[in-house]
Amino acid sequence: MDFNAIYHFLFESFAGIGVLVLAILLISILACVIMEWKTRRTFKDRGPAEDDDDFMFFDDDEDDK
Repeated sequence: MDFNAIYHFLFESFAGIGVLVLAILLISILACVIMEWKTRRTFKDRGPAEDDDDFMFFDDDEDDK
């Protein structure tokens, strides 16, 4: 298989574009998992926040007062 056939399959056919989209999706998921794992390993000694003044999206109790 030569380069022209690979190029034609990947960029000029529906199946090839699907392969590219799937490959990009898998690579991005893998990158996110690796970054999350490194972040959790770096900040493992941090506990929950002590102040309750943080903004919460679904906290509607304060709006009713």
